[in-house]
Amino acid sequence: MIRYYLDNLVYKLAVMRSHTQTTTEPEHFNWQIIKHILPYLFEFKQRVFTALLFMVLAKVASVGLPFILKYIVDDLDASNSTSSALIVAPIALVIAYGMVRFSNVLFAEIRDTLFGRVTERAIRRIGLKVFKHLHKLDLEFHLNRRTGGLSRDIERGTTGINFLMRFMVFNIIPTLLEISLVIFILFYNYGFSFAAITFAAICAYVGFSIKTTEWRTGFVRQANKADSASNSQAIDSLINYETTKYFTNEDYEANRYDKELADWEIAKRKNRLSLFALNGGQALIIALAMTAMMLLAANQVAAGLMTLGDFVLINAFMMQIFIPLNFLGFVYREMKGSLANIELMFNLLTISPKTVEVENAKELQITQGKVEFKDVDFSYHKDRGILKRVSFSIQPGEKVAIVGASGGGKSTLVKLLFRFYDINGGKIFIDDQDISLLTFKSLRSAIGIVPQDTVLFNDNILENVRYGKQSASDEEVMKAITLAHLDDFINALPDGVHSMVGERGLKLSGGEKQRVAIARTILKKPPILVFDEATSSLDSKSEQAIMTALKELSTGVTSMVIAHRLSTISDADRIIVIDNGEVVEQGNHHVLLEQQGAYAKLWNIQQQKEGKAV
Repeated sequence: MIRYYLDNLVYKLAVMRSHTQTTTEPEHFNWQIIKHILPYLFEFKQRVFTALLFMVLAKVASVGLPFILKYIVDDLDASNSTSSALIVAPIALVIAYGMVRFSNVLFAEIRDTLFGRVTERAIRRIGLKVFKHLHKLDLEFHLNRRTGGLSRDIERGTTGINFLMRFMVFNIIPTLLEISLVIFILFYNYGFSFAAITFAAICAYVGFSIKTTEWRTGFVRQANKADSASNSQAIDSLINYETTKYFTNEDYEANRYDKELADWEIAKRKNRLSLFALNGGQALIIALAMTAMMLLAANQVAAGLMTLGDFVLINAFMMQIFIPLNFLGFVYREMKGSLANIELMFNLLTISPKTVEVENAKELQITQGKVEFKDVDFSYHKDRGILKRVSFSIQPGEKVAIVGASGGGKSTLVKLLFRFYDINGGKIFIDDQDISLLTFKSLRSAIGIVPQDTVLFNDNILENVRYGKQSASDEEVMKAITLAHLDDFINALPDGVHSMVGERGLKLSGGEKQRVAIARTILKKPPILVFDEATSSLDSKSEQAIMTALKELSTGVTSMVIAHRLSTISDADRIIVIDNGEVVEQGNHHVLLEQQGAYAKLWNIQQQKEGKAV
């Protein structure tokens, strides 16, 4: 009997712990979710079936325990037994009771151990699938996402899968089976009244639990919404830590976060009070049923129609039913939340990227490295065109610079070349191969980039550079670091190349991060290079050193340079000027200056700012 009380305590603690986390409960069970999970469940069929066998054995042992208690009590109460029988029989039954009790626990532990690997493998498989899918989604999705909310959805979803798989298979089904067996035994051995009271109490309990849980759903959803909002707010603020410091907006951020927490506090209070009503009602139903059963059994014992052993058996059965049934109420509530959390995670898998590979996409075959934009039209939104019939080509080994006013579409050309977006019209070719017909991997593997805003991983410098080519040796990485003129900076660090760069590279300056990005590209050695404002964060000395390295790197390699500072691209083979999404001029630096057009105007403006008017 002590085991039942311990189980009940564990269940209550689980309830308390579960309600410190936020769940979302759907209006109805979405059984389609279970269909998605079943294939992962049966990856280990033999292990699952073995676990189910031990589940049945555990329940058989559980149902048998009250009968042993009955016989122990009856033997002790038997006034006409001999002295030896009074000692030997109860001792044997007590030993049997202990063995069955141990078997019950042992079988349950074996069951959980066997099934544990099934759930862990399922979580691993599904988590990896979601992770890969997120990387397949287009740039627009990731620009609009809320990182905090997204990570919380995935975390809740994987936790929900673990809960759902374990408790549906090993708690709901066994509990229903045990209830059915107990009602049948009570009806068969003790008549209709005992079975009827038990059945009515179970129906009342289940009906009350379902109705009250539905009432609570709104409060739980409010708490979930507030939890996600506060989490997203906190992560967004911490990611932008430096910006907050620059503008001394710590109090503003704290107030915004506290507002979200206040909404969460209110929602959790309503949730807690509704949980009190639910648990109180469940406890009342159980107490009334137990009292009615005990009164009926006591009358039967007093009338000589039942033995004390029967009284103990009925009491044990009632405890055996209602403790798991009480847990079943918790499982029902949490299963609804788990299904909703899993659904949120699986909903991520239903999001289709707008840019996809065509069926039977081909591998890019680089022969020369020629890049061609032909009548390219593009817009992020229908009502605002970015590029309008843009046409130009970059010959093999040629260095072409793209210049123009901010917002003219220069960086958009880079995104289209990498095929982060599909163009609205026209074609983009690499060595006369339409990039829309190529695999993403072969296309992007052939292009190296030094972006304007370099983001590093929270790892050391060595591994951040090696990210350009994962198979590179340490010697190759160090050579790329040298070519990127990172040596002096690294030598000044206590841990050298093993120094951590911090989240998003916050421990490095803008110029240092860009040199890491340049080293990555040097290591990758792609046939096509793209520099998107690659030296924008460098001082004059560093800029000249890196420009020399980039010039060596781009020798014989097709290069497209997006530039704002025209002094960095005056040596380009050709300069293309884009204004309002259209190509307005092409030519080298000297030719364009002689034309006294858009390029010459931009050049003069920049020279005047530097005190070098021409």
